[in-house]
Amino acid sequence: MPLDNFLTQLLNGLVTSMLLFVLAAGLSLIFGLMDVINLTHGAFYLLGGYIGLAMVRQFDSFWLALLLAPVAVGALGLMIEFFFLRRLYGRGRHLEQVLLTFGVALIIIDLTRATWGAYVEAVPSPALLAGQVTVFNLRFPIYRLSLIAFGLALALLLWLLIGRTRLGAIVRAGVSDAQMVSGLGIDVHAVFAGVFGFGVALAALAGVVGAPVFSLYPGLDSEILILALAVVVVGGLGTLKGAFFGSLLIGLADTFGKAFLPEFSRFLLFAVMAVVLLIRPWGLFGQKGS
Repeated sequence: MPLDNFLTQLLNGLVTSMLLFVLAAGLSLIFGLMDVINLTHGAFYLLGGYIGLAMVRQFDSFWLALLLAPVAVGALGLMIEFFFLRRLYGRGRHLEQVLLTFGVALIIIDLTRATWGAYVEAVPSPALLAGQVTVFNLRFPIYRLSLIAFGLALALLLWLLIGRTRLGAIVRAGVSDAQMVSGLGIDVHAVFAGVFGFGVALAALAGVVGAPVFSLYPGLDSEILILALAVVVVGGLGTLKGAFFGSLLIGLADTFGKAFLPEFSRFLLFAVMAVVLLIRPWGLFGQKGS
Protein backbone atom coordinates (compact mmCIF):
# COMPACT_ATOMS: atom_id res chain seq x y z
CA MET A 1 0.00 0.00 0.00
CA PRO A 2 1.65 3.30 -1.08
CA LEU A 3 2.22 5.62 1.87
CA ASP A 4 0.67 8.63 0.10
CA ASN A 5 -2.52 6.70 -0.58
CA PHE A 6 -2.66 5.51 3.01
CA LEU A 7 -2.24 9.04 4.38
CA THR A 8 -4.88 10.39 2.01
CA GLN A 9 -7.39 7.78 3.14
CA LEU A 10 -6.45 8.40 6.77
CA LEU A 11 -7.31 12.08 6.39
CA ASN A 12 -10.51 11.20 4.52
CA GLY A 13 -11.37 8.77 7.31
CA LEU A 14 -10.92 11.49 9.91
CA VAL A 15 -13.21 13.78 7.90
CA THR A 16 -15.90 11.07 7.82
CA SER A 17 -15.35 10.33 11.51
CA MET A 18 -15.85 13.94 12.60
CA LEU A 19 -18.95 14.28 10.45
CA LEU A 20 -20.31 11.08 11.99
CA PHE A 21 -19.60 12.43 15.46
CA VAL A 22 -21.65 15.58 14.79
CA LEU A 23 -24.50 13.36 13.60
CA ALA A 24 -24.23 10.59 16.19
CA ALA A 25 -23.70 12.69 19.34
CA GLY A 26 -27.33 13.76 19.41
CA LEU A 27 -28.58 10.33 18.38
CA SER A 28 -26.65 8.69 21.22
CA LEU A 29 -28.14 11.07 23.79
CA ILE A 30 -31.65 10.52 22.41
CA PHE A 31 -31.25 6.76 22.74
CA GLY A 32 -29.55 6.92 26.11
CA LEU A 33 -31.73 9.55 27.80
CA MET A 34 -35.13 9.08 26.19
CA ASP A 35 -34.95 5.34 25.43
CA VAL A 36 -36.41 6.21 22.03
CA ILE A 37 -35.57 4.28 18.86
CA ASN A 38 -35.25 7.17 16.42
CA LEU A 39 -35.09 6.36 12.71
CA THR A 40 -35.58 9.95 11.53
CA HIS A 41 -31.99 11.05 12.12
CA GLY A 42 -30.81 10.35 8.58
CA ALA A 43 -33.83 12.20 7.15
CA PHE A 44 -33.08 15.23 9.36
CA TYR A 45 -29.47 15.13 8.12
CA LEU A 46 -30.64 15.25 4.51
CA LEU A 47 -33.27 17.91 5.22
CA GLY A 48 -30.67 20.10 6.92
CA GLY A 49 -28.40 19.73 3.90
CA TYR A 50 -31.15 20.67 1.45
CA ILE A 51 -32.28 23.68 3.50
CA GLY A 52 -28.66 24.77 3.67
CA LEU A 53 -28.41 24.36 -0.12
CA ALA A 54 -31.52 26.50 -0.60
CA MET A 55 -30.07 29.24 1.62
CA VAL A 56 -26.75 29.17 -0.21
CA ARG A 57 -28.59 29.62 -3.51
CA GLN A 58 -30.91 32.31 -2.17
CA PHE A 59 -28.53 34.39 -0.06
CA ASP A 60 -25.14 33.24 -1.38
CA SER A 61 -23.98 32.65 2.21
CA PHE A 62 -22.79 29.28 3.47
CA TRP A 63 -22.39 30.73 6.97
CA LEU A 64 -26.01 31.86 7.13
CA ALA A 65 -27.04 28.35 6.09
CA LEU A 66 -24.78 26.91 8.80
CA LEU A 67 -26.58 29.03 11.39
CA LEU A 68 -30.23 28.89 10.30
CA ALA A 69 -30.70 25.38 8.87
CA PRO A 70 -30.04 23.60 12.22
CA VAL A 71 -32.39 26.04 13.97
CA ALA A 72 -35.19 25.41 11.48
CA VAL A 73 -34.83 21.61 11.53
CA GLY A 74 -34.40 21.61 15.33
CA ALA A 75 -37.69 23.50 15.65
CA LEU A 76 -39.35 20.86 13.46
CA GLY A 77 -37.92 18.19 15.75
CA LEU A 78 -39.38 19.94 18.81
CA MET A 79 -42.83 19.96 17.19
CA ILE A 80 -42.61 16.27 16.32
CA GLU A 81 -41.56 15.47 19.89
CA PHE A 82 -44.34 17.59 21.43
CA PHE A 83 -47.25 16.47 19.25
CA PHE A 84 -46.35 12.84 18.58
CA LEU A 85 -43.28 11.29 20.18
CA ARG A 86 -43.91 12.09 23.84
CA ARG A 87 -47.06 9.98 23.70
CA LEU A 88 -44.91 6.93 22.94
CA TYR A 89 -42.31 6.99 25.73
CA GLY A 90 -41.55 3.73 27.57
CA ARG A 91 -39.72 0.49 26.99
CA GLY A 92 -42.88 -1.34 25.99
CA ARG A 93 -43.50 1.02 23.09
CA HIS A 94 -40.39 0.58 20.98
CA LEU A 95 -42.32 -0.87 18.04
CA GLU A 96 -44.60 2.15 17.99
CA GLN A 97 -41.57 4.45 18.13
CA VAL A 98 -40.03 2.63 15.18
CA LEU A 99 -43.23 2.92 13.15
CA LEU A 100 -43.68 6.61 13.98
CA THR A 101 -40.11 7.69 13.32
CA PHE A 102 -39.87 5.57 10.16
CA GLY A 103 -43.10 7.12 8.89
CA VAL A 104 -41.87 10.64 9.65
CA ALA A 105 -38.61 9.85 7.85
CA LEU A 106 -40.51 8.68 4.75
CA ILE A 107 -42.60 11.87 4.76
CA ILE A 108 -39.51 14.08 5.04
CA ILE A 109 -37.71 12.22 2.26
CA ASP A 110 -40.73 12.45 -0.05
CA LEU A 111 -41.02 16.18 0.65
CA THR A 112 -37.32 16.75 -0.09
CA ARG A 113 -37.63 14.76 -3.32
CA ALA A 114 -40.68 16.77 -4.38
CA THR A 115 -38.98 20.09 -3.51
CA TRP A 116 -35.41 19.54 -4.69
CA GLY A 117 -35.77 16.63 -7.12
CA ALA A 118 -34.04 13.26 -7.28
CA TYR A 119 -30.73 14.39 -8.73
CA VAL A 120 -27.37 14.60 -7.04
CA GLU A 121 -26.89 18.16 -5.80
CA ALA A 122 -23.31 19.36 -5.48
CA VAL A 123 -22.83 22.03 -2.81
CA PRO A 124 -19.83 24.36 -3.15
CA SER A 125 -17.59 24.87 -0.14
CA PRO A 126 -17.40 28.44 1.19
CA ALA A 127 -14.93 30.70 -0.61
CA LEU A 128 -13.06 31.30 2.64
CA LEU A 129 -12.18 27.59 2.84
CA ALA A 130 -11.64 26.89 -0.85
CA GLY A 131 -8.37 25.58 -2.20
CA GLN A 132 -5.81 23.10 -0.91
CA VAL A 133 -2.89 23.02 1.49
CA THR A 134 0.08 20.69 1.85
CA VAL A 135 -0.24 18.08 4.62
CA PHE A 136 2.35 15.30 4.93
CA ASN A 137 3.59 16.26 1.44
CA LEU A 138 0.05 15.79 0.13
CA ARG A 139 -2.30 18.35 -1.35
CA PHE A 140 -5.52 18.17 0.66
CA PRO A 141 -8.66 20.38 0.51
CA ILE A 142 -8.78 23.10 3.16
CA TYR A 143 -12.51 22.53 3.69
CA ARG A 144 -12.00 18.89 4.59
CA LEU A 145 -9.28 19.80 7.08
CA SER A 146 -11.62 22.40 8.55
CA LEU A 147 -14.22 19.66 9.08
CA ILE A 148 -11.73 17.73 11.21
CA ALA A 149 -11.03 20.85 13.27
CA PHE A 150 -14.75 21.61 13.51
CA GLY A 151 -15.56 18.12 14.79
CA LEU A 152 -12.81 18.29 17.41
CA ALA A 153 -13.94 21.75 18.54
CA LEU A 154 -17.57 20.60 18.78
CA ALA A 155 -16.50 17.53 20.76
CA LEU A 156 -14.70 19.79 23.24
CA LEU A 157 -17.66 22.16 23.46
CA LEU A 158 -20.15 19.33 24.06
CA TRP A 159 -17.83 17.76 26.64
CA LEU A 160 -17.74 21.06 28.54
CA LEU A 161 -21.51 21.46 28.24
CA ILE A 162 -22.38 17.93 29.36
CA GLY A 163 -19.58 17.46 31.86
CA ARG A 164 -19.16 20.90 33.41
CA THR A 165 -22.58 22.58 33.58
CA ARG A 166 -25.74 22.09 35.64
CA LEU A 167 -27.73 21.39 32.50
CA GLY A 168 -25.22 18.71 31.56
CA ALA A 169 -25.49 17.20 35.02
CA ILE A 170 -29.27 16.97 34.61
CA VAL A 171 -28.87 15.27 31.22
CA ARG A 172 -26.28 12.82 32.61
CA ALA A 173 -28.51 12.05 35.58
CA GLY A 174 -31.45 11.53 33.25
CA VAL A 175 -29.46 9.00 31.25
CA SER A 176 -28.70 7.07 34.44
CA ASP A 177 -32.10 7.39 36.18
CA ALA A 178 -34.88 9.51 34.69
CA GLN A 179 -37.25 8.70 37.56
CA MET A 180 -34.80 10.07 40.11
CA VAL A 181 -34.48 13.31 38.13
CA SER A 182 -38.26 13.61 38.00
CA GLY A 183 -38.44 13.03 41.76
CA LEU A 184 -36.15 16.04 42.31
CA GLY A 185 -38.77 18.30 40.76
CA ILE A 186 -37.13 18.65 37.35
CA ASP A 187 -39.47 18.62 34.35
CA VAL A 188 -38.22 15.51 32.60
CA HIS A 189 -40.48 16.11 29.60
CA ALA A 190 -38.83 19.51 29.04
CA VAL A 191 -35.40 17.86 29.29
CA PHE A 192 -36.46 15.16 26.83
CA ALA A 193 -37.81 17.76 24.38
CA GLY A 194 -34.63 19.81 24.65
CA VAL A 195 -32.38 16.81 24.06
CA PHE A 196 -34.46 15.66 21.09
CA GLY A 197 -34.50 19.13 19.51
CA PHE A 198 -30.77 19.54 20.13
CA GLY A 199 -30.03 16.12 18.63
CA VAL A 200 -32.10 16.94 15.54
CA ALA A 201 -30.31 20.28 15.18
CA LEU A 202 -26.95 18.47 15.30
CA ALA A 203 -28.15 16.12 12.55
CA ALA A 204 -29.09 19.13 10.40
CA LEU A 205 -25.74 20.77 11.19
CA ALA A 206 -23.99 17.62 9.99
CA GLY A 207 -26.07 17.79 6.81
CA VAL A 208 -24.97 21.36 6.11
CA VAL A 209 -21.25 20.83 6.75
CA GLY A 210 -21.23 17.43 5.06
CA ALA A 211 -22.94 18.54 1.84
CA PRO A 212 -19.81 20.03 0.18
CA VAL A 213 -18.01 16.71 0.76
CA PHE A 214 -20.65 14.06 0.08
CA SER A 215 -23.21 16.08 -1.97
CA LEU A 216 -26.96 15.54 -1.47
CA TYR A 217 -29.22 12.92 -3.03
CA PRO A 218 -32.21 10.73 -2.12
CA GLY A 219 -30.97 7.60 -0.36
CA LEU A 220 -28.16 9.39 1.46
CA ASP A 221 -30.40 9.47 4.54
CA SER A 222 -30.43 5.68 4.88
CA GLU A 223 -26.69 5.39 4.20
CA ILE A 224 -25.81 7.94 6.86
CA LEU A 225 -28.35 6.50 9.32
CA ILE A 226 -26.73 3.05 9.13
CA LEU A 227 -23.34 4.55 9.96
CA ALA A 228 -24.77 6.64 12.81
CA LEU A 229 -26.52 3.61 14.31
CA ALA A 230 -23.28 1.67 14.06
CA VAL A 231 -21.50 4.45 15.95
CA VAL A 232 -24.10 4.42 18.72
CA VAL A 233 -23.98 0.65 19.06
CA VAL A 234 -20.17 0.53 19.10
CA GLY A 235 -19.67 3.55 21.36
CA GLY A 236 -22.46 2.86 23.84
CA LEU A 237 -25.75 4.61 24.57
CA GLY A 238 -25.90 8.06 26.09
CA THR A 239 -22.17 8.83 26.17
CA LEU A 240 -20.37 11.51 24.19
CA LYS A 241 -17.07 9.72 24.70
CA GLY A 242 -18.60 6.65 23.11
CA ALA A 243 -19.99 8.70 20.21
CA PHE A 244 -16.55 10.25 19.62
CA PHE A 245 -14.45 7.09 19.66
CA GLY A 246 -17.19 5.07 17.99
CA SER A 247 -17.21 7.65 15.18
CA LEU A 248 -13.45 7.33 14.79
CA LEU A 249 -13.64 3.55 14.59
CA ILE A 250 -16.59 3.38 12.20
CA GLY A 251 -15.46 6.33 10.06
CA LEU A 252 -11.97 4.91 9.52
CA ALA A 253 -13.29 1.39 8.91
CA ASP A 254 -15.81 2.66 6.36
CA THR A 255 -13.27 4.85 4.53
CA PHE A 256 -10.47 2.28 4.36
CA GLY A 257 -12.95 -0.44 3.45
CA LYS A 258 -14.34 1.53 0.50
CA ALA A 259 -10.84 2.53 -0.64
CA PHE A 260 -9.03 -0.81 -0.45
CA LEU A 261 -11.74 -3.50 -0.19
CA PRO A 262 -14.80 -1.98 -1.88
CA GLU A 263 -16.55 -5.32 -2.40
CA PHE A 264 -16.21 -6.10 1.33
CA SER A 265 -16.59 -2.58 2.75
CA ARG A 266 -20.01 -3.15 4.34
CA PHE A 267 -18.86 -6.53 5.68
CA LEU A 268 -15.83 -4.85 7.27
CA LEU A 269 -18.07 -2.28 8.93
CA PHE A 270 -20.30 -4.88 10.57
CA ALA A 271 -17.30 -7.05 11.40
CA VAL A 272 -15.96 -4.17 13.51
CA MET A 273 -19.33 -3.93 15.24
CA ALA A 274 -19.40 -7.66 15.89
CA VAL A 275 -15.91 -7.70 17.42
CA VAL A 276 -16.68 -4.78 19.74
CA LEU A 277 -19.98 -6.27 20.86
CA LEU A 278 -18.41 -9.65 21.51
CA ILE A 279 -15.90 -8.00 23.83
CA ARG A 280 -18.24 -5.37 25.35
CA PRO A 281 -21.93 -6.05 24.59
CA TRP A 282 -22.92 -2.63 25.99
CA GLY A 283 -20.44 -0.74 23.77
CA LEU A 284 -17.02 0.74 24.32
CA PHE A 285 -18.11 3.34 26.88
CA GLY A 286 -21.71 2.39 27.59
CA GLN A 287 -22.93 1.36 31.01
CA LYS A 288 -23.30 -2.37 31.62
CA GLY A 289 -26.88 -3.37 31.12
CA SER A 290 -27.73 -0.24 29.09
